[in-house]
Amino acid sequence: YVHNNLPDKAIDLFNKIENPNDVNIILLFNSCAQLKTKEALDLVKKISKQIPKSFYSNSHLLTSLLDALMKCGDVAQAESLFYSSKEKVLPMYGAMMKDALMKCGDVAHAESLFYSSKVKVLSSYGAMMKGYVHNNLPDKAIDLFNKIENHDDVNIILLFNSCAQLKTKETLDLVKKISKQIPKSFYSNPHLLTSLLDALMKCGDVAHAESLFYSSKEKVLPMYGAMMKGINRLNIYDNVELIMSQLFISF
Repeated sequence: YVHNNLPDKAIDLFNKIENPNDVNIILLFNSCAQLKTKEALDLVKKISKQIPKSFYSNSHLLTSLLDALMKCGDVAQAESLFYSSKEKVLPMYGAMMKDALMKCGDVAHAESLFYSSKVKVLSSYGAMMKGYVHNNLPDKAIDLFNKIENHDDVNIILLFNSCAQLKTKETLDLVKKISKQIPKSFYSNPHLLTSLLDALMKCGDVAHAESLFYSSKEKVLPMYGAMMKGINRLNIYDNVELIMSQLFISF
């Protein structure tokens, strides 16, 4: 139910369980996090008070609880739980950072959590970069990208998204530089290709974007969308017809 975005059904089923275990409770918190309502928050608080104290040693449960509290809007309760927890694991930092940035726009708080974490993994960097992009802080996302030693495709997509927001010559140079350095296998990722096309178009390098687009063997709809949006923005109407003809040929 949670996987198929049917949180109400998951909650109804949970209410039929006499003695829920930690897995059931984690899934309940995940369901409430999807709903993001006052009723869901009340349920999260009610269940969190009823569960055995031993369950709080389960880092997966704590992470789900933090995520549910943040997404349902009770930042104070989430912070209290987070700071009172003696053993913090990376996903707990991730839940707090991601939701502080994405839901609350609290950049300072998310940064504090990020830099207080002794061990940082790629997903932590990704959560911060995504938050920066979401809050229209592309320069911060780019600065953080430059601190990562071995980038994954998600980090690179977020870099391209940041450059697309700035639309400057400097960001175009960065897009070209990184696109030459990334492994060829990354080019099989349609999300990455779409972000790269979007960045090239928004930074003004239509020729490079078109070359990449036409040389791509497997084109997905978002790639056509990125090209057409860029061409429309630049009022290059002849190019739109070419892209449209490619779209019809593909189907």
